[in-house]
This record gives sequence, structure tokens and C-alpha cells, in this order.
Amino acid sequence: MSRIAATFARLAAQRRKALIPYVTAGDPAPQATVPLLHALVAAGADIIELGVPFSDPMADGPVIQRANERALERGVSLRQVLDWAAQFRSADPATPLVLMGYANPVERFGVDAFVGECARAGVDGVLVVDYPPEEARDFAAALRNAGIDPIFLLAPTSTAARIAQVDPLGGGYVYYVSLKGVTGAAHLDVQQVARRVQELRRQVRLPLAVGFGIRDAAGAAAIAGCADAVIIGSRIIELMEQQADTQQAIAAAAGLLGELRRAVDGAAAQAGAGTA
Repeated sequence: MSRIAATFARLAAQRRKALIPYVTAGDPAPQATVPLLHALVAAGADIIELGVPFSDPMADGPVIQRANERALERGVSLRQVLDWAAQFRSADPATPLVLMGYANPVERFGVDAFVGECARAGVDGVLVVDYPPEEARDFAAALRNAGIDPIFLLAPTSTAARIAQVDPLGGGYVYYVSLKGVTGAAHLDVQQVARRVQELRRQVRLPLAVGFGIRDAAGAAAIAGCADAVIIGSRIIELMEQQADTQQAIAAAAGLLGELRRAVDGAAAQAGAGTA
């Protein structure tokens, strides 16, 4: 059983939901990446998504775009991201780490080399935004052979055919994009998300993690009421970029995640009490 699967199994046994923060590698500073990951775990992260900087992050809104730009200006490369993943794993053998990014850096690195380095670094999952399942069968197979979960996106517009492809091909969890648009959007319709998640549960065996549009404790708690995991990224990055220095940025990120952890656990406890 993979670390991601084990995490979801443990949380399900505890009737809890996963909290998954996303941060961009190299932001707010290259030397802060590994300490930030550890701080997020201490604040309550169950799984971490670590973004690989890219010059054209087409699915991301302005907040994450700025984080990518800052990281690239500091010379952050995919090789460095893998090195930071290995450093994190050497100190934390338990928390699943997912690399999230785009095809161009992976292809430039070399797909086989990338998969091998991910395995050596202790990466647990990989989500490449612009690798649709129709074009990712060999890539997904390579990841699986290396013990890494290939993670795919589903959206409100995903067809039945796309859902049928993602479920057997993917691993770890399915990332459900809660709205039409880019990361950081603020028009989250929780009722609509809940209806769609309920529909997907009839077709998808993997845990369903919901991201995009979640900005505060109330939104996280609402999504925890219907999904298996809550993903938050833009708001963490936005809060960090408002701070005066790196240490304050890490503290602010951890503080926000702690609030979300309490909200998500509170929503799960309330749901459990209602079914007891």
C-alpha cells in the first residue's frame, strides 16, 4: 500500500478528512522550501502538493503565477525540487509528497530520468496538469512501476468517457477541480460541488480531493462535508507574499493551515455525530 493510500485508509478509520496544502517550490525563498514543508506537516497537513515552477502555468491564477515567477527568477529547477523532496523525505518518512506541475519541465528532464529521480527522492505521487489520461498511459505505467501514484484531474466539464479513463489509470486520489476557471477563484458553489462529488463517487473508486476556490476555514469545512480531502494553495501563497520576511511567511502559512485543520476536523466530527 502506498503512503497516500495508507494515509486515506488511516483517516477513513478515524472518520477524518485529509487536508492537502499546495505550495510552489522555491517560494517564498529557495532555502525556505524544506522548512515550509515541515511546518505545514506540524500544522496538520496530511499530504503535501509541491509545485514545480514553470513559466506558463496555464491552470493557475495570478497568485500562483507570481509564485512561479519568483521561483524561476531565483533559478529554481526541477533538479532542485527533487533534491528538496529528498531532503524532506529523509526527515519525514511518513507524510506523502506529491509533485504537481506541467509537462515541459518533465519532458526536458527526460521522462524516464524524472520517474527514477522521483522514486529515489521518495516522491509519492505526480500530477502533471497537461498530461490528459488519453496521452499518459505510458507515463502512468512508468510511475506505477516505480511505486508512485499517477494523479489526474477531473473538472465540472469532464465527460463520462474521461472519468472512465481516469479511474483505472490513476492512483492515490483524484483531484476534482471545483469550478470552471483557474486556481484562486472566489466563486465556490459548495452545493454544486457536493452534487458533483456524489455523482463521481458512483464512478470513481479513488478518494476525491477537491481544490480551487477554497480560501478560508468555512470553505474548507464545507468541502470536507462532501469530499475525502480539501486542497488549498492560492490563499496560502497569497498570505505568505504579504509577510515581511521568510520566517514570518512560514509562520503565516502554518497558522492558516492550523485554522483549516481545526475546521476540517470539526466538520468531520459534526458529520459523524449526525450519523451516530
